[in-house]
Amino acid sequence: MNLAELLNKVSVIQVVGRAEAKEIDNISIDSRNVNKNSLFFAIEGFKVDGHKYIPDVINQNAAAVVLQNNTAVPDQIFTANNCVKILVEDSRKSLAGFSNVFYGEPSNKIFLIGVTGTKGKTTTAFYVKNVFQSAGFKTGLIGTIANFIGNREVKTMLTTPQSNEINSLLSQMVNEGCTHCVVEVSSHALRLNRVDYLNFGSAIFTNITSDHMDYHKTSEHYLNSKKILFDMIPSSGKIIFNADDPNAEKLIKDSNAKKYSYGTLQNTEFKISDIEFTLDGTTFNLEHINNKYNLTTSLVGHFNAYNAAAAFSAAVVYGIDVQNALEGIKTTPQVPGRFEVISEKNKKVIIDYSHTSDSLKQALTAVHHIVKGNRMVYTVFGCGGDRDRTKRPEMGEIASSMCNKVYVTSDNPRTENPFVIIDEIVKGIKTKNFSVIENRDEAIRNAIFESEDDAVILVAGKGHENYQEINGVRNHFSDKEIAIKYLAEWAK
Repeated sequence: MNLAELLNKVSVIQVVGRAEAKEIDNISIDSRNVNKNSLFFAIEGFKVDGHKYIPDVINQNAAAVVLQNNTAVPDQIFTANNCVKILVEDSRKSLAGFSNVFYGEPSNKIFLIGVTGTKGKTTTAFYVKNVFQSAGFKTGLIGTIANFIGNREVKTMLTTPQSNEINSLLSQMVNEGCTHCVVEVSSHALRLNRVDYLNFGSAIFTNITSDHMDYHKTSEHYLNSKKILFDMIPSSGKIIFNADDPNAEKLIKDSNAKKYSYGTLQNTEFKISDIEFTLDGTTFNLEHINNKYNLTTSLVGHFNAYNAAAAFSAAVVYGIDVQNALEGIKTTPQVPGRFEVISEKNKKVIIDYSHTSDSLKQALTAVHHIVKGNRMVYTVFGCGGDRDRTKRPEMGEIASSMCNKVYVTSDNPRTENPFVIIDEIVKGIKTKNFSVIENRDEAIRNAIFESEDDAVILVAGKGHENYQEINGVRNHFSDKEIAIKYLAEWAK
């Protein structure tokens, strides 16, 4: 695309250089990926300021640079190197606007469903994708575990990618015949403009509990960040929300979109009842307009009844045949690392992404519902470094009070000392039913070999992740792989 043509459709403060002489074939925020036809955005990050890489980008013959710090590099440097300088008010917001135009406004050509909440985003998105796909719509997904263009998987690093990646993915989906796309929308993405200018036709709310307090600082800021998505839904759109969550009304109150509730309360449009689950799956009833449906899913847990109900509700309000919706829920595959059960003989290991106080409590509540006091329950968990520290002692107290024994270990320490993180977890433990084993591999092994033959072991915190991040380096590590390995050794 010609840069001048692109600039005619976006808002900027100043342009220095001959934009009409530049052709753009990619947008980047990573200086390592820049070439002569690149449009580079200098983003002020939390740890790194992209403006410091502008000289490198100019030396790599980038076509143009978008920046918000007007004094970062003198105009003469841009002019001398035939690089166009584009000054904007906010680089992040402009990245979303430029990307939307550059990729041909793809969200106007595909039906976009946003899913947000503290817990359940990933599973709900998987349900929605499978339901719509089962009904004959080629459906994409942008989320935590992976991105999908139909059935083709594209790996991901963030819950919600940067806006240029999102628009690129949506453009590919449109080109490959997708008619629908489900997007997990995180609070960070909403606050950091990653989904600005996207045309969401619908939004689903799962729940709100405390999370990301290292970034949001207050619950009000977190709630208001989530609210951004619902304020984006047009009056022609639809919102599906969990009426059992006390924060729901605050989130949706300013939206003019049509609203549909699900939950256990008497006056909900989609009323959940009779939830039952074992280690083999979950069943529940859902009443809607005097009709009662029995839903079955292979995914385990009380919370998965809510996730499935949200997806079923979305399908029905958009006219998908009820039988197709029921089949879509039933055939949704196990979501990696979301209460994923691994067995050897009668011993069970559950791999779960629960990494907040509330999600850990819910996971252990589900375990106790299943075992009904007839099996010993163990938990292996740690807490991530450089993240919300307030949850660490809370999670220690929850795990120790709800388990026969806890193995406190390392998670993703990132740049923190793992033993400092562990000490903060242990401060919340008021009993003596725990061991500290910093090495996560060893902790999982000990839990498996030291537990009873019919024990249930929850390995919490990392779920689908296949790495452990230590001092900026990601080393391969999969809770699931480790559990399978040691369960097999134990069973010999």
